[in-house]
Amino acid sequence: MTRFETRLPSRVDGIGFHAQITATVHTDPPYSQSTDELASAIRATLREAAADVSQKCDPADLATTRDVCGRHLAGRRFLPTDPPVAFDAKADIDLLPDDQAALNELLNALRRQAIADAVRRQQTGSLARELADPAAVLARWIEQQPDRLGSPPDSKVIEQIAAVFAHYRPEREHTVDHAALELIREFLGSFQDPPQKRMIYEVLAAGMRHAHRPDHAAKAEALLDENEPTSVPASGA
Repeated sequence: MTRFETRLPSRVDGIGFHAQITATVHTDPPYSQSTDELASAIRATLREAAADVSQKCDPADLATTRDVCGRHLAGRRFLPTDPPVAFDAKADIDLLPDDQAALNELLNALRRQAIADAVRRQQTGSLARELADPAAVLARWIEQQPDRLGSPPDSKVIEQIAAVFAHYRPEREHTVDHAALELIREFLGSFQDPPQKRMIYEVLAAGMRHAHRPDHAAKAEALLDENEPTSVPASGA
């Protein structure tokens, strides 16, 4: 019963924990079973109990694994004997050299992959932001086909390509807030006539004042001036 060993699974296939478990029996003899039978049953129960929680643990976080397993094994358990045998346990948990080496190799591979993914996302985002401008799309086309400078693609095709890239959002922006922002942007852009735009911004400012956001309302009202068409002096004036 003192420091019996067992191998516990982790949440990473192929990497396990090495545990040394010590059980304490709190029931006074005599028991209806032999000591060896009781010890075997207690060990089996504790191995199963420890495995239930260890299989959800990260082998790279031994401290948390020890805390989780320690709390779980410290609870009082009973064998279904007559009378019941009460016991609890504590465990020393570590990684054997082979498991530690496998974990190190896995972590190094994950770090390399994370760096490659970050670079790829940065490149994708940069390219998408650039090509959201039709002029950038045309510039890229000219770079690839300089001999066709005199016959560029149709402007509608260029605008369609740019519109596709304009909707690109990195993974961190795939949230309800960003979706709502995109919806509002699309809604505001659907009004082209100056009187319509002015009405929309006035409604927006009024809603912000009603929500007790005067600073935001002031900024919305400032947008009204920016959207006012510039008057052109009459000829001969």
